Amino acid sequence: MSDSTNPGYARRLGVLDATMVVVGGIIGSGIFLNPALVAQRTDSSGMTLLAWALGGVFALAGAFIYAELGARRPQAGGGYVYLRESYGPLIAFLFGWIMLLVNYSGSIAAVATTFAVYACQVAGLSDNLVKPLAVGAILLLAGINFFGIRAGALVQNLATVLKLLAVVAVVVAGLAFGGAAAPPPAGAAPGGGSLGSAMLPVLFAYSGWFYVNNIAGEIREPQKNIPRALVLGMLTCTACYLLANYAYLHVLGHAGLAASKAPAAELMQGAFGPTGAVLIAAGIAISTFGFCNISILGGARMFQVMGADGVFFRAAAHLNPQYRSPDVALAGLALWACVLVLSGSYGQLLDYATVGDWIGSAMVAATLFHYRRHDAGNHVFRAPLHPLLALGFIAAVAYVVVSSAIAQPQQTLIGLGIIAAGVPAYYAWRRSNAAR
Repeated sequence: MSDSTNPGYARRLGVLDATMVVVGGIIGSGIFLNPALVAQRTDSSGMTLLAWALGGVFALAGAFIYAELGARRPQAGGGYVYLRESYGPLIAFLFGWIMLLVNYSGSIAAVATTFAVYACQVAGLSDNLVKPLAVGAILLLAGINFFGIRAGALVQNLATVLKLLAVVAVVVAGLAFGGAAAPPPAGAAPGGGSLGSAMLPVLFAYSGWFYVNNIAGEIREPQKNIPRALVLGMLTCTACYLLANYAYLHVLGHAGLAASKAPAAELMQGAFGPTGAVLIAAGIAISTFGFCNISILGGARMFQVMGADGVFFRAAAHLNPQYRSPDVALAGLALWACVLVLSGSYGQLLDYATVGDWIGSAMVAATLFHYRRHDAGNHVFRAPLHPLLALGFIAAVAYVVVSSAIAQPQQTLIGLGIIAAGVPAYYAWRRSNAAR
């Protein structure tokens, strides 16, 4: 839409802004908390680092695929747009449905709660303030993004720089002050398992690069800058993850990392005492705050496009004529996320949506075959090693889906049920908007 009330998005972001969105969408609290889980599922330090390196290769493959898709269709909406053009509106709607009902809103609620927990810890506030603070953070970020993409990007750039500094602090502390690996706690179980099982938490930690495709309509020179941002951002995150895990292993050792509940906090406290623990808590709070901002910023634009297509509330299609922001979609997404925070149900919802999320990622990647076949004359950035790269990515996603289904069959069935519930919702919205 580009009338007086919906003037369209404005291309105001450069390659640095887009790169910050990629980095901020990937690095959340996982690198500070989750490496212990990977160590528990591997037999040695070398296998732990190998898992993180393979995860980086997988994520880089996904980034290349999304780079070509973003260059071919540099408009707001990301995966929803690619699915709509390749498979039709119903499949695209089901993707948006699971993202709206669960993934974006649930992620915002979960990450805002994590932010509030660590913010209260740093400030010495009561745990009773966690939910009010989480709701306040969501509403604050939605309010900032109301003033346009530049306002949201400024918050994102600052938060991403600070979270990168937190990762650098962990790496420097580990390498400079670690010394010999610390012995594991008494009775700690050594790491075990297989590389395959270790890859699940690794792949989840690397996900999030796709947020930049949701705001492709606001990036300058998108055919050049989207691929640059995705590749540069992914390489940055891979380097951060490998260096951080090397630091954890250098200080804690493999068995110590496997037994740790909060490796970053233990490392920083060992290096700097109580001050180090407070610093890393502040780093996690900032990191999660930035991730919450990206989820709000990117998610709202997908729902705005769905509203414009007539498969969602028509009001969600509105763009603020002054700030070019999806104001109604921002408000709706933020309010639903606040409901999930207050109800405490976001954790279960995210468990239910895991399979749908990854199936959606595989289907989005598969749209590359459609564009290569029907849009061959479009001379834009092309993902290397096609079709092997896309097939390998889809195979890896299939592995994650099958592994998750075997490990959590009940959650998988509920997740598929949530997706199926989107079918009648789709036709109801279509009839309602057609009648109107």
